Amino acid sequence: MNNIEAIFEYNRQFVEDRAYEQYRTTRFPNKRMVIVTCMDTRLTELLPKALNLRNGDAKIIKNAGGIVTQPFGNISRSVLIALYELQANEVLIIGHRDCGMTGINPEHIVENMIQRGIPENTIQTLRNSGMNLMRWLKGFDNLNESVENSVRIMSNHPLLPPGIPVHGLIIDSETGKLDLVVDGYEVLTNKENGQAGQ
Repeated sequence: MNNIEAIFEYNRQFVEDRAYEQYRTTRFPNKRMVIVTCMDTRLTELLPKALNLRNGDAKIIKNAGGIVTQPFGNISRSVLIALYELQANEVLIIGHRDCGMTGINPEHIVENMIQRGIPENTIQTLRNSGMNLMRWLKGFDNLNESVENSVRIMSNHPLLPPGIPVHGLIIDSETGKLDLVVDGYEVLTNKENGQAGQ
């Protein structure tokens, strides 16, 4: 049995047993927060448990590294939709220790692409098109700086509603321990008082 067959077999029983009832909620996050974090498998259950989140409490957006790289990319758009359409009023950017995007080598990724069947002329065409493929595939060297940069991009977004705190945190992917990198409440207070902040 392959993965899809196993999923559908399980799903049929899940629906038949009405196991979904314990997960019923609305599309609006109960704790009115939106979280940007990494797609790391260790965080699938650990992160919500470590933050005391239940199904329906938060919008969780995942990508490789939990990185916001640009103000008008898919991650920023998703955050803004959560804020404007889904009643979220707080943003958490959560990186994690031992992240696979730390020090990742874009050249190595390209080598793996070629080994798995992507023609070298496709890679060359992308490089010649003006797309900075290596930058697009690059991770980060310093986790704290990565979280701070993502917070900076999001908190300075021209479409971010005034008064929305954008926090930066790091979670230990083994223990779930959280460390605060950027206190979004403090940044807002400093802005209100005319002090420099994120």
